Amino acid sequence: MELNSFVGRRQELGEVRRLLADSRLVTLTGVGGTGKTRLALRVAEHVRRAFSDGVWFVDLTELRNPGLPSWEVSDPEVLAYLVAVVLEVHKPGGRPPMRQLTDCLAPRQTLLVLDNCEHLLPACTLLADALLRVCPRLRILATSRQSLGAEGEVIFAVPPLPVPRTDDQPGLADLERCESVALFAARAQCVEPGFTLNAGNLAAVAGLCQRLDGLPLAIELAASRVRVLAPRQILDRLTGRFAVLGQGARGAPARQQTLQACMDWSYDLCDKPERLLWARLTVFVGGFEIDAVEGVCGDDELPTDELLNLLAGLMEKSIVVRDDPPDSTAATARYRMLETIRDYGQDKLREVGQEAVMRRRHRDWYEQLLAQARAEWAGDRQPYWMARLRLEHANLRAAIESCLAEPGHAETAMRLAVTLPGLYWRSRCLFGEGRRWLDRALEKAPAPTALRARALLVNSHLAFAQGDAAAGRRLLAEGEDLTRRLGCVVELAYADYIRGVGALYAADLPGAAEALDRARAALSGVPDRDTHLYLMVLSSFCMAAGLAGDHERAVAAQREMLTIVESRSAGFHRSIALWVGGLISWRRGDLQQAATQVVQALRLKRPRASHDRYTTAQCLEVLAWITADEGRHRRAAALLGAGGALWTEIGTPITSYLHLVGHHDDCEGRLRAALGDAAFADAVHYGRTLSYDDILAFALEEPRQSAPAPREGAPIRLTRREQQVAALVTEGLSNRQIADKLVISQRTAESHVENIFAKLGVTSRSRVAAWIRAQHSDGQRP
Repeated sequence: MELNSFVGRRQELGEVRRLLADSRLVTLTGVGGTGKTRLALRVAEHVRRAFSDGVWFVDLTELRNPGLPSWEVSDPEVLAYLVAVVLEVHKPGGRPPMRQLTDCLAPRQTLLVLDNCEHLLPACTLLADALLRVCPRLRILATSRQSLGAEGEVIFAVPPLPVPRTDDQPGLADLERCESVALFAARAQCVEPGFTLNAGNLAAVAGLCQRLDGLPLAIELAASRVRVLAPRQILDRLTGRFAVLGQGARGAPARQQTLQACMDWSYDLCDKPERLLWARLTVFVGGFEIDAVEGVCGDDELPTDELLNLLAGLMEKSIVVRDDPPDSTAATARYRMLETIRDYGQDKLREVGQEAVMRRRHRDWYEQLLAQARAEWAGDRQPYWMARLRLEHANLRAAIESCLAEPGHAETAMRLAVTLPGLYWRSRCLFGEGRRWLDRALEKAPAPTALRARALLVNSHLAFAQGDAAAGRRLLAEGEDLTRRLGCVVELAYADYIRGVGALYAADLPGAAEALDRARAALSGVPDRDTHLYLMVLSSFCMAAGLAGDHERAVAAQREMLTIVESRSAGFHRSIALWVGGLISWRRGDLQQAATQVVQALRLKRPRASHDRYTTAQCLEVLAWITADEGRHRRAAALLGAGGALWTEIGTPITSYLHLVGHHDDCEGRLRAALGDAAFADAVHYGRTLSYDDILAFALEEPRQSAPAPREGAPIRLTRREQQVAALVTEGLSNRQIADKLVISQRTAESHVENIFAKLGVTSRSRVAAWIRAQHSDGQRP
């Protein structure tokens, strides 16, 4: 009988019942604490009427009791004895237990549940095979951290419970439907009947379920602490999770009374090399591939040629899981550990005294990976490297953070950061993170080296791209001065490139073209030049010349770009060349050619590996201008809204790019005049609500799966508080004055104003006022 409520698992229940109907041996596998036993019991309860001779549950952990034979027993007769005792068919002094058991079960329609088989795999495999061969109406449902490996076995991997997504901000109702949160709430109410989910503990409970990987045992143990700690306090103490999640229900099996005991049970199942690999794998963050395992974990203790088999052994024991991204088309498998298992392994890594050496190996291996990615970045393998680096970002971050935290290793952190290809920063919208890394590394490593000069220039480039021109100029001046003193030719060309980009963003088109032309000339004379950098110089020069009206030189630069990438699968560089070509054609008034090139550029953004929000936002801007010139006003406004959403995601507003913002404002003004403020805001709002995939589908005029077309006259609704803030904005009040008027913090007032801007698709307070006046003149409420 179940002593507390069974939460969730509706899908798993249905799937296991289906498997059991089709197969005679079904094994539920999964990491310790994932709820295999509880799921097996619930399945058995649901199907018991289908077995006229009963459903029998056998707890195999009893074979660990000192009074019984060794738990390492592999003799199936010992196991048959235990099962026969449970079924009450054992007769002392008679035939062997296996024979007694088969004679009893042969004519019967029975379900046998064998729970916790992992420590008796040889005996369980032989027992299951022997019984199923001579008992035609018998079915077996087993639970194990490792599959039995028996003939005819069907395996169902029991997953952890779903957890709230880290990139969502769900409301109370949504969280209550999340199975991990529902389990926490149910068990918390058992120890503290007054406990309820509310706005005050919502984020903490969601964070707990995420940090505990959705493991039912860990969540139940955490919920048991609600009697003495608030959810936020439990979450804050999870760095020592094995101490915090201590004593559970005293009547539970020993392995389930503490999280430590649960992990100890799994650890005991591993042989010595597997235990060492478990510990070493914890140096990875977020996931890893086999080449990384071999490069970081292999040595004399764990020979490289044995690592694949050891990794397979850990996967069979549910210590490591396969974790290929759902949108991945790569041919390489990826793996990960649940954080709870990783934390346990890290403790073991410290115990064997290998933490420092493994972190060093991890850092060195990822430095080599980045060097290889940089060398192949502008070639056929660019799509592979973009996808790989996206997946490895957590490991790259860990390597850099480790260097910055360890005295004397700041230069290594600097080298890692500057080796990352430039397009990686912009396509992943990581300008801010890159600048933070470089700021810290530059502070800790002040020696005047070529590496420092490069780091200053990269940091300057990121600052300009983020719209921080003052910091960009300061870093550029320092980096350029050091570069000249050291006489680094390529770095000097890079400095000219950044100077040109800074001038371009400031709308100084002649200055930009001059600096970029110098950079192009300098790199042209370098025998083994950086192809990626040269392509970026060409694209920026093309943009500056085209916007300045020097179409001949702009077209020549674009043609050179296309020639370089023609023999390569460098989709990013090709998309940039096509976007710039579309911009030039638009400036020349050739709308058809402009649209063709921009659409081709957007098609290259389709593969999920690209994730290039930056170039996509630029393409949407130009496509909106083209569409407005064609007279398709609502569509153009929606494209502006979609582009605006991406600029917001990137963290850099269009206003940071003065060479584009004038054309943007001109397009917006013409669209408002054609549509009216309300209809314009409605269309912009529609564009802002699209997902990334739907943005591409809308821009390419293809059917969309998740978003309806913008409806004519669809109203925009502000909340009651947003209506109050908008009214005060219309009166000309500042954010501080609004905060004082409504008795709220200035930050809260700023958030309301930002939300209103986003909903209305505007970037100025005067536009909010115009929209409010238009609503009142139409007799509508906002």
